[in-house]
Amino acid sequence: MSIQLPKSSIPRRIFSSRSAIFAITRPRSKVIASTSTSTSTVTPLRIGSIDSSRSISTTRRRKYATEATFDPDSVERATDEVDVCIVGGGPAGLSAAIRLKQLEQERGGDELRVVVLEKGGEVGAHILSGAVIETKALDELIPDWKELGAPLNQPALSDSMRFLTEKSSFPMPHPPQMNNKGNYIVSLSRFTAWLGEQAEALGVEVYPGFAGAKVLYTEDGKGVKGVVTGDVGLDKDGQPKDSYEPGMEFHSKVTLIAEGAHGSLSKEIQTKFNLREGKDPQTYGLGIKEVWKVRDEVYEPGKVVHTLGWPLDYKTYGGSWLYHMEDNMVSLGLVVGLDYENPYLSPYKEFQRMKHHPFFANILKDGQCIAYGARALNEGGLQSIPKLNFPGGALIGCSAGFLNVPKIKGTHNAMKSGMLAAESAFESITKSASEQSEAEAESEIEQTPIDMSGYATAMENSWVYKELKEVRNLRPSFHNPLGLWGGMAYSGLDSLILRGRVPWTFRNKVEDYAATKKASQVKPINYPTPDGKLSFDILTSVSLTGTNHAENQPVHLRLPETQGSKAKHTEINVSDYAGLLGRVCPAAVYEYSDAEGSEVDAQGKKFVINSQNCIHCKTCSIKTPTQDIRWTVPEGGGGPKYSKSIV
Repeated sequence: MSIQLPKSSIPRRIFSSRSAIFAITRPRSKVIASTSTSTSTVTPLRIGSIDSSRSISTTRRRKYATEATFDPDSVERATDEVDVCIVGGGPAGLSAAIRLKQLEQERGGDELRVVVLEKGGEVGAHILSGAVIETKALDELIPDWKELGAPLNQPALSDSMRFLTEKSSFPMPHPPQMNNKGNYIVSLSRFTAWLGEQAEALGVEVYPGFAGAKVLYTEDGKGVKGVVTGDVGLDKDGQPKDSYEPGMEFHSKVTLIAEGAHGSLSKEIQTKFNLREGKDPQTYGLGIKEVWKVRDEVYEPGKVVHTLGWPLDYKTYGGSWLYHMEDNMVSLGLVVGLDYENPYLSPYKEFQRMKHHPFFANILKDGQCIAYGARALNEGGLQSIPKLNFPGGALIGCSAGFLNVPKIKGTHNAMKSGMLAAESAFESITKSASEQSEAEAESEIEQTPIDMSGYATAMENSWVYKELKEVRNLRPSFHNPLGLWGGMAYSGLDSLILRGRVPWTFRNKVEDYAATKKASQVKPINYPTPDGKLSFDILTSVSLTGTNHAENQPVHLRLPETQGSKAKHTEINVSDYAGLLGRVCPAAVYEYSDAEGSEVDAQGKKFVINSQNCIHCKTCSIKTPTQDIRWTVPEGGGGPKYSKSIV
């Protein structure tokens, strides 16, 4: 339920913290605000600032808290009417927002309302990447980015590839796709924060700490009309605490989903509108990363190295990177394809032992590990990209999956997708407005959802699709009986000579979880104990992510709400897969701990979810063989807080 206020008293911006909603007034906007038995003082604030004003009365909070059964669907919610709502404040979402406002300025207008909802407590807080970025899309979007102070300070100056054995490394031919001339080694978190500043300067409303939690559909269910942000102040049982604040409804003409890989709303929309029909399954890799401060004598600014081989076996796809950033910092990481077979494999422990290889150890010796993170990456390529548009909106960035796997780059493609979606949205909104009479515009009758098919067509005609088509067969070529060896042979031929100009396309036929073998079919893997100097235990690493979730909030990692689901999950995953989740998760979220009596779920084990450790990588919902873990957004602002200066 929501109640509309007169337009003359409608707030321009709504801010949320764990204890309040804040407003900045603007007469024109079309917010529908929740009612209250007492009104709050409106105070102008900067984005992300904090104040003690309240828009929901203590009386209402107590009412929610004392109700015998609390139904969140019956709560009165503040509702904001906007032109474009973008879910996700990463490079794709912010590029879309910037392009929309640029188009508005070019047409001489200033009335387009563009809102970006970002679940991180700050723009950039949840952004993690290698990262070496191409500036192709940035050059198009903001040609004077250097003059505007974009934090691209360290150009890539050298490239190499090496093949690792357990004790040695050998140079490899360098595919043209891996050429980084003209690229920059950056903190992607810092770059994203800068994009957020550019968006705000153009008039985009950026709301950090607002997680897009639910899709709003049209009355007939055939289109999307916006999203609902997550409630704040619920306890672990989903009941309101004294600090309870209901989430807001954002109603929009166009909704752009830019959550990143395997987002919860993206998955729902793809299923609802059958966007994966005729497409290959999406496949993923888990990227695990650290940033180190290293000695002067080993620091080579601008150096870029990629490796294949050890510590992974020939059946497991993956590789590592080492980038020399600015200020004596290096970024190093390991990507492990989540279609690996052995449930005993731990991507985190593979990465930790990798650092003891002489190639890495010589660089990291006497250095300091200052940051850690992990994230699932789309690896399916062109053949796994879903249909991009749905009635009332579109998927952009990694919500769709534009990563160029051989390049290990996707930021430029994600940005371009956002820009093209913005152009399509702007034209559709403008056309729709010109075709509507004033009476129709003011009518409460729901309008037909805007058609974003022009965006899909523009993407197919863009340099993004051309780039992805050229490399479409490289990652799937590793799905062969020879594994690494067969994939390297074909990839070398295709990348150096064929350049994708072949009549065939290799398919991704198996979901990553389905590739997992039972524990009885493989051998356990024994990993060395971390030494606390080069390698670390997982909780020490998690402490470097800045992860925080409010205490006593609903667990956002959920099993089905059916009787016996926990016992069924534990029985299958322990007996058949040796507790895989306890190994694949890079943040020690899941445990199958020994238990007795009533504490036992199955197989003498109790299934424990340490959701407070979650760094939002989404790997659990991708790799769990039983496919019964559902990742949902936690309370807005929760999760990792990657440092914008380094990660």
